Amino acid sequence: MQNLANIGALRQLLDEAGFSFKKSLGQNFLINPSVCPRMAQAACDTLSPGRPQGILEIGPGVGVLTVELARLADKVTAVELDERLRPVLDKTLAGYPNAGVVFGDAMKLDLHDLIAREFAGMDVAVCANLPYYVTSPLLMRLLESRLPVKSITVMVQKEAAVRLCADPGSREAGAVTAAVAYYAQPRILFTVSPGSFLPPPKVDSAVIQLQVRAQPPVPVTDERAFFALVRAAFAQRRKTLVNSVSAALPADKAVLLAALEKLGLPAAVRAEKLTLEQLAALSNLLQPAAG
Repeated sequence: MQNLANIGALRQLLDEAGFSFKKSLGQNFLINPSVCPRMAQAACDTLSPGRPQGILEIGPGVGVLTVELARLADKVTAVELDERLRPVLDKTLAGYPNAGVVFGDAMKLDLHDLIAREFAGMDVAVCANLPYYVTSPLLMRLLESRLPVKSITVMVQKEAAVRLCADPGSREAGAVTAAVAYYAQPRILFTVSPGSFLPPPKVDSAVIQLQVRAQPPVPVTDERAFFALVRAAFAQRRKTLVNSVSAALPADKAVLLAALEKLGLPAAVRAEKLTLEQLAALSNLLQPAAG
């Protein structure tokens, strides 16, 4: 078995397959030998030890992480967009009959159907080294779909990790912060330097884990309205919440100001100052007015 964390071995494998990196796909393959085992262990640790364990991997690349996951889990199914990696993955996963690859776009596949088909009767977690340009859209698709998974362990750009794992109501918080906190409990596990990848990216990275919640932590009467409010509130961060929301939604400023007053919040408050509980309460107060 080739050492896939060795640059020379990896280059040879890619050369034999006639593979070249595509900037449009944001391809950066992990070559740090310590990162993938830590990611794999973190993902599997969220699953019940007494039940069969399944891992849905997204973006396996050459299979470095896939191999580590296959060593720990009962079954690994990886979703890969780039068909050119088929001969590479055929080689790297040849010794792991419990690991398979589905070629397709994780943003378009029916992931509920895929999980039901591949992991019947199993505890399931998601693990991924994602192209950074698709991080937030894919994470939100995974969370909004309410997939039957325990956790999502993923490598992201460090700056994104800070925002995704921030506390709502803090300076680093954004719309995605509130959305992630609604569906999951996020935390940063560890950081990863650019030299851990081939080719090296221009930014630091971090591995985060989202423990998927069984139920949202706050009561929301209309989820669609809640997320619309959150997006509008953070759309123009320099503006007050009232001005930002009224510019993006059909919301009357007087109604917004009255709702803020009822919640004990100042009229000039900005969205980043509101906790998840306050955002939910504001959305719930606005629903009768909207109706």
